Amino acid sequence: MKKICIFILLVVILSGCTRSNNSNNMGREKRNEDAIIDEEDKTEEEDMSEERKDNIKKVISNMTLEEKIGQLLIIGIEDTEVDDHVRKMIEEYKVGGFILFKHNISNADQATELLNSLKSLNKKNPIPLFLSIDEEGGRVSRLPNTFPKLPPAKKIGKVNDESISLQYGKIIGKRIKSLGFNINFAPVLDIDSNPNNPVIGDRAFGSDKNTVIDHSLKVMEGINQEGIISVVKHFPGHGDTNLDSHVDLPVIEKDLPQLEELELTPFIEAIREGVDGIMVAHILFPKLDEEFPSTLSEKIISQLLRKRLGYEGLIFSDDMTMGAIMKNYSIEDAASRFLKAGGDILLICHGYENHIKVFEQIKEEVKKGNLSEGEIDEKLYRIIGIKNRYKLEDKILEGIDLELLNSETQQFLDKIDQ
Repeated sequence: MKKICIFILLVVILSGCTRSNNSNNMGREKRNEDAIIDEEDKTEEEDMSEERKDNIKKVISNMTLEEKIGQLLIIGIEDTEVDDHVRKMIEEYKVGGFILFKHNISNADQATELLNSLKSLNKKNPIPLFLSIDEEGGRVSRLPNTFPKLPPAKKIGKVNDESISLQYGKIIGKRIKSLGFNINFAPVLDIDSNPNNPVIGDRAFGSDKNTVIDHSLKVMEGINQEGIISVVKHFPGHGDTNLDSHVDLPVIEKDLPQLEELELTPFIEAIREGVDGIMVAHILFPKLDEEFPSTLSEKIISQLLRKRLGYEGLIFSDDMTMGAIMKNYSIEDAASRFLKAGGDILLICHGYENHIKVFEQIKEEVKKGNLSEGEIDEKLYRIIGIKNRYKLEDKILEGIDLELLNSETQQFLDKIDQ
């Protein structure tokens, strides 16, 4: 403030000394004054940022190796309520989060109760849970039928109105937030470039890159505006496959220039917009890495996504229990390779035994020196950083106003059907 006062006093003195070019001088003086204020604000923000960094480092330094490993896992559950295994994964393994599917959700009240139970069990842990879902709209929706069905991304792309796309994202965000979720594996950034693709199709916003960029990023923004972390997918691009990676390992015979011309463009724009999370697909790109699919490839995760594209956010695997992985690798080895390749968070969505196998394998890799605790700390720094940035907490919800939510959704549906 002293600097500002001195500067203003200097302006008054100088303006009294000369009357020529007064309007130009005043404009210049105002810009200079703003520059000083901006510099002070910037310094204050940097100080706060350093304080946040120190706090995260302090949290990490107080964690055991087992607690650190737990934070690298988001796991699925088998039923509609907490069981002994889920309780054990929270209380003993300090797991970082959960993902729910259609079979876990029978109605809105039950979903809220289940998420509340998970949060209650995690209350003793200092780091809140990621509570995640795949809620894209269209055919990939985990919500119960008490919510009106949203159209697929393809229809939103055809409407071709960015304000509609933003609202679409906000509705998705509101719905899942009302139940207690805090992270959504959506939107899809894939370009529907292959008519024989069995898994993408109308999940994509279109078959040209500009449509996908314009509307997927607005949906991402809408989800974020509701306080939900958006994880876009499926890097480097699942649009030109003729196999479903849930079943087997797809192969795309494209080189880097071809990918940069099409598939990578939405991800590049999402990175520029500050996307929080990117999910990596189980696809083999032989011209980028002859040996390993994207999820296990250091060339694709560390060299392409991190270094070439400059991405600094969270990197998630697709579900490691999908056929593309399980038919070709043991889940333990695949999980270790993902982390060593540069990934941050493993999705282990099915099979309770897989949770333990992966946890123990990561621990063994650290013990053998194949994966350093310092590398894990870097991943934790990103994980805790985003949990802090979104102010995640294991807060119990009391219920939702389903009527209001559904009314807003119906108004939106009526608008796009006009």
